[in-house]
Amino acid sequence: MEIVFQSHHATVPERVRQNASRALQRLGLRLTRPVSGVIRFEEDGRMRRVELELQARGQRLVAEGTGRYFGPALAAALAHLEAQLRRVGRMNIRRARRPVRT
Repeated sequence: MEIVFQSHHATVPERVRQNASRALQRLGLRLTRPVSGVIRFEEDGRMRRVELELQARGQRLVAEGTGRYFGPALAAALAHLEAQLRRVGRMNIRRARRPVRT
């Protein structure tokens, strides 16, 4: 899976980039055929914003988190993305189940 980093008016520590990359790859494994991921970092005054985008076989999931620092903003965005992945997984299970005919 290809991961693209974008920084808008932000200086992002390398450790935060590595954590974001590892987490997005880990979450991408839960989707069938992950294609790409985009991690956007934005800084506006005191507020930091992290947006995660994950694309896989006809699906596009986007989550964002804000905070005073990039660490908590990244954690919030990852929590939102995990919630979306749980919802998508449940929807796929419902579609796969078929009524039993007697």
